[in-house]
Amino acid sequence: MIQEHPHRSDGAALPQRALSRWENEGGFVADSARGAAGHGEEPSRIPELKDAELVQLRIRVIALESLVTVLLAEATDRQLDRVREMAAFISPRPGFTPHSLTIRAATQMLHLVERAGHFRTPSSDDAPSLGSRRQK
Repeated sequence: MIQEHPHRSDGAALPQRALSRWENEGGFVADSARGAAGHGEEPSRIPELKDAELVQLRIRVIALESLVTVLLAEATDRQLDRVREMAAFISPRPGFTPHSLTIRAATQMLHLVERAGHFRTPSSDDAPSLGSRRQK
């Protein structure tokens, strides 16, 4: 009998598994609350964020977006295609209720790829327009 390894998977299944718990737009929180309640404990209430904490989160998101943009600028065409595939994957599919945050997240992913294109250095494989903004 062949023994399966639950932690091993082929590359095609990873995006599916990575997002499967988020199908209901917050599965992690629901799973955590369910797990705590399942052990006879009251799920802990998440405190509201204060203004200073929200400002810090915004700063961190801006920094992370900038880092992702730089990484995407150096990504291969295949990696950029995978980002586009993931954006299409989280977009509403037939039979699922569209959620505005998911739609906006998919759009944001595509915008990051587009922004990264402005910083890509032209190579023999790239179209000449990708690096034209940087050349003066």
